[in-house]
Amino acid sequence: MSACSENRRRILSLWLPRLPIDRIKRRCKALSDAAREQNSNDTTGRLPLPLAGEGWGGGLAGSLTLEVKHPSIVVAKQHNAILIHSLDEAAVRAGLSIGLPLANARAICPELTVFDADEVADRKTLDDIADWCDRFTPLVALDPPYGLFLDITGCTHLFGGERALLQIVSGALSRRGFAVSAAIASTSICARTLTRHASGKIVADGEEAEAVAPLPISALGASDAITAGLRRAGLKTIGDVALRAPHEITARFGASFTTLLAHALGQGDAPISPRKPLPDYIVEKRFPDPVTTDTVIAMNLSALAAMLVTAMDRQGKGARRLDASFFRTDGAVRTISVDTGRPVTKPEVIDRLFRERLDALNDPLDPGFGFDLIRLSASRTEIVVQQQRDLDANVHDNDELSALIDRIAARIGGKRVVVHLPQDTHIPESAVLAVAAQHHLAAAAQAAWPERIESEPPLRPLRLFDKPEPIKVPFATVPDGPPHQFTWRRVTHTVARVEGPERIAMEWWKQNGDGPTRDYFRIEDEAGLRFWIFRDGLYESEPADAEVEPGSVRWFVHGLFA
Repeated sequence: MSACSENRRRILSLWLPRLPIDRIKRRCKALSDAAREQNSNDTTGRLPLPLAGEGWGGGLAGSLTLEVKHPSIVVAKQHNAILIHSLDEAAVRAGLSIGLPLANARAICPELTVFDADEVADRKTLDDIADWCDRFTPLVALDPPYGLFLDITGCTHLFGGERALLQIVSGALSRRGFAVSAAIASTSICARTLTRHASGKIVADGEEAEAVAPLPISALGASDAITAGLRRAGLKTIGDVALRAPHEITARFGASFTTLLAHALGQGDAPISPRKPLPDYIVEKRFPDPVTTDTVIAMNLSALAAMLVTAMDRQGKGARRLDASFFRTDGAVRTISVDTGRPVTKPEVIDRLFRERLDALNDPLDPGFGFDLIRLSASRTEIVVQQQRDLDANVHDNDELSALIDRIAARIGGKRVVVHLPQDTHIPESAVLAVAAQHHLAAAAQAAWPERIESEPPLRPLRLFDKPEPIKVPFATVPDGPPHQFTWRRVTHTVARVEGPERIAMEWWKQNGDGPTRDYFRIEDEAGLRFWIFRDGLYESEPADAEVEPGSVRWFVHGLFA
């Protein structure tokens, strides 16, 4: 195991140079295995259905039986030309290279199997591999287009040292059909540089300059213009460039390249950006034999909840958001999250919330061949404020209500359990805001709502429509009178009593002065039904109390009174 300074971090860099073609060949193999299994179970003699329209040269369907025997490439359209984007080892031996036009590649290798590039699928595959790498460290960052950074500082002893960890990661990816190059160093740039030309190397802290000196300039990952300029100047290796004064390199190739070179030599470091923020607390359980039964999974999740609560209790904190991650032996990762309205400090509460969440999943938790790691983390915590719980009955009521909301939210989703808060606006549809009850329960309890005037009918309807529904008004009193009758949902209502109008103008600072003015009326028809309707817009100047056909205005029903 290489020496590791306690003052410097250690970075494991992974590079998958053939990820596009490896991904496609893995899929072809899976489809081929599925087809053979179908044929072995099918006595009708029918052939499996082919895949249509995927890839060049016959696509995936044409390669099901050729994926091992023939060279394969992935092509993409660049600058109005179809060029090789990725290729396998057989294509390299045939004399092909990345950037070669497809026509030239076919001339060199007529039996070539060609696929279309799919950047979205490639990114999804890289994200899946990054999720799998979370089992080694929670600090995993993307290094586009086909690389990853793993900050393994302080966790290598869990896997037998840096050398053993590097072999575990590389071996697992290789067995899954990916070509992989890996290296470990104290800086991310140095580790990435080594993966391009010195795979499997582990550099001790302080030896970065010596390790990268013999590597070619292209290993730094600089632009083609800078690489070509350095070669024209006779600087072919990183060591040649390092012998020059920094101000000379900066004057010719810019400060960014000088910084890149310094980081590769171990002189400073560039921070990596992990895909996920580091949780406040993490506990996990690794299994030498994968677990598959629901009973064992639930039992271990309960044990992890007790460990997590103990760790948080030492600092007087409780969890507001909890994440349970289940790592399958085949590399798939499933993460289940729950939110809480108040900081949780009891393991039985955590256990009950996850049981509710797991029971309500539309896509049940599939262990496959088993989980070899279960991790429970608190991604958001708060300091627990102690309250008097013996004499104050309101505290107990609030606790029970919060616990009920948490359980319902765990089962149907936090966004579906809402409370309403008043808003300082006179626009009816904006006067109330629906927010998640878990995060705004205290605000809802303290919200001040307008008080109803005694012996007066309500000013607002009991039921307010999300969107006002249009109604047909054949005639109304102008300029600001109510309708005499209206048709709503194909039923005509004759107006018997009316109150209004209540004029509401739109907020000019939001509508740029173009919002129409509304006149609201509380109306009761001959059957005793009470409506809240409004006229959208104003009539033009007309003689008062004249009954005219409405022209430029529209009428809507906005709500119903009890």
